[in-house]
Amino acid sequence: MELRTLGATGIKVSPLGLGTVKIGRDQQVKYPTGFTIPDDRAVRELFELAWDLGINTLDTAPAYGNSEERLGQLLPHRHDWVIVGKVGEIFEHGESRFDFSAAYTRMSVEHSLKRLRRDCIDVVLVHSDGNDLDIIRNEAVCDTLQQLKHEGLIRAVGMSTKTVEGGIWCVENMDVVMATYNPVHTEELPVLERAAQLGKGVLIKKGLQSGHADAAAGGSGVEQALRFVFEHPVHSVVVGTINPEHLKQNVAVIERVLGR
Repeated sequence: MELRTLGATGIKVSPLGLGTVKIGRDQQVKYPTGFTIPDDRAVRELFELAWDLGINTLDTAPAYGNSEERLGQLLPHRHDWVIVGKVGEIFEHGESRFDFSAAYTRMSVEHSLKRLRRDCIDVVLVHSDGNDLDIIRNEAVCDTLQQLKHEGLIRAVGMSTKTVEGGIWCVENMDVVMATYNPVHTEELPVLERAAQLGKGVLIKKGLQSGHADAAAGGSGVEQALRFVFEHPVHSVVVGTINPEHLKQNVAVIERVLGR
């Protein structure tokens, strides 16, 4: 897969990113079928396969159980991975809570750096609780991320948004937006269009409807879903899988869709 430059950040991302929630958390997830968190050997092999297939972009978060720790321990560090992390959501005892304060944001990024065994995180996104504009207007997280970027701990900042209004603010004021877009959720198209106008980075979440786009789950099919998404100006679609065959199939679909 040919890498794409993520807006004006200078960061090169693969059109397919690998989501890592399934390597760290199996509670309160919305996939059509259950799964077992893979052991260390399986995770190492999955990362090696991803790299061999042309994937350089990994999505994680403190709320994804021990995903960050496992990336730090198991990721083949001889490769130049792009890590997309998050702040704001804390998942404990089977429930999520949120903290968007300046102190917590700084502490969260510092802890993520230690867990990931990195000096800098490529992209850090605000992990929205759904109240995008309230976070933007009344919390310190966005300004704090900009400060951490200025200090060199983050290369690019943005928000994983849940509203059109929040997404548009993000692309007008930050580097990267992560938006939901798929054949059954098209409401956030104005966010993608505004990002294209301003040359900002666009990451897509739930492009396969958390697995429900798969024909086996009653959806329209993976290829149709990805073709739909890539008709629009996006840089990378994040898909979480721990199944090597599914990973190979997804990459093959992306290559067909993009005409490689």
